[in-house]
Amino acid sequence: MSQDAAQVAKDIIHAARQLQTPVIKEVFEPLADQARGEGWTHEEYLAAVLERQAGVRASNSARARIASARFPAIKTFDEFDMHAIGAKARDIAGHLATSSFIHKADNAILLGPPGVGKTHLAIGIGREACHHGFRAVFDSAMGWAHRLGQAHTLGRLEAELKRLDRYRLLIVDELGYLPFDPQAAALFFQLVAHRYENASIMVTSNLAFARWGETLGDEAVAAATIDRLVHHAHVVTIDADSYRTRAHRAAKKGTKPS
Repeated sequence: MSQDAAQVAKDIIHAARQLQTPVIKEVFEPLADQARGEGWTHEEYLAAVLERQAGVRASNSARARIASARFPAIKTFDEFDMHAIGAKARDIAGHLATSSFIHKADNAILLGPPGVGKTHLAIGIGREACHHGFRAVFDSAMGWAHRLGQAHTLGRLEAELKRLDRYRLLIVDELGYLPFDPQAAALFFQLVAHRYENASIMVTSNLAFARWGETLGDEAVAAATIDRLVHHAHVVTIDADSYRTRAHRAAKKGTKPS
C-alpha cells in the first residue's frame, strides 16, 4: 500500500469512528479490492459499503426491538405450521406478517381453541413487525389488566396510555382464559378506545366474540370493546386440532405432527 493509500485508509477509519459506523471500517478495504477487480463505478462501490453498514444497523435495531417487546418465547412466523390451519386463515396470517396492517393502525384478532398456536402466531407476527421497524410489546391479558390497574391506582392511567403510544403494536395474549373484574374490564376498554384508529392491537382469545361478555363481565362493555377492536381488524379464526392432539396422532402413526 502506498503512503497516499495508507493515509486515505486512516482517514476513512477515522471518519467511520466519528460517524459510529464500524462496519464501514471493516468492509471498505475488501470491497475496494472487489470493486477494482470487477470494474465497479465509484457509485457502485459507495452503495455496496453503505448497504453493508445499513444492513447491520437494521439487524441490530430489530434485535433491540425484539428484546424490548418481552416476548415470552422464541417463536418465529416461518416456524408456524400453516398446513394445520385453513386457507383463509393462512392468507390473513400471511398478510399480517407483512406488517402493512400496522401502517394503517388496523387491529388483528386471533381466535381458536386452546393449543392451536395462537400465541406462537402472535409472537411470530410481532417479531416480523420488529423486523419491519415497528416497536411492539407483549403481555398476557391478565398482565395488561395488572399494569393498567396499577397505573389507575397511582393516578397515572392517562400517562401510561400515552406512554404505550410509543409501541405501534400492542399484543394482548390469552383474553378469555381468566375473567376480568369490572375495573379491569373498564380499563381494558379504555386501552382499546385510546388506541382506536391510532395504533394497532393484536388479541388472541379462546372465545368467540359472542362469549367475550363472559371474560369482560359485562355485555355492554364487551360490545363496546369488540366494536372498536373489530372496526378495522383482520380476524384469523383457527379451526384445527391442538398441537398436542396432532402430536399424539402423529406419534401413533410414527410421523411428525402435521
